[in-house]
Amino acid sequence: MILTTTPTVEGRTIREYKGVVFGEVISGVNFLRDLAASVRDLVGGRSTSYEEELINARSQAMDEMAERAARLGADAVIGIDIDYEVLGERGGMLMVTASGTAVKLD
Repeated sequence: MILTTTPTVEGRTIREYKGVVFGEVISGVNFLRDLAASVRDLVGGRSTSYEEELINARSQAMDEMAERAARLGADAVIGIDIDYEVLGERGGMLMVTASGTAVKLD
């Protein structure tokens, strides 16, 4: 499955548009990560635990989107956009949404 943010795939012709596909992940951030991030806020530096959670959520959203495209018979997803939101009363949930257009290529 080819995944790209561009509207075309270089060297390939789009034969058929299969539709818009999405992948969504809502992930909770646990207490220990919050505590570690709070310490990082005080002393500076990167919060690797939050970065890992973000990377995992993005990867899962992309995988889900690709699986949905494959079920439609697509072999590529073009024009991919990824959105991030913080949810919950205390901002303890991370939502990652990946969307794009599933296409069949020649």
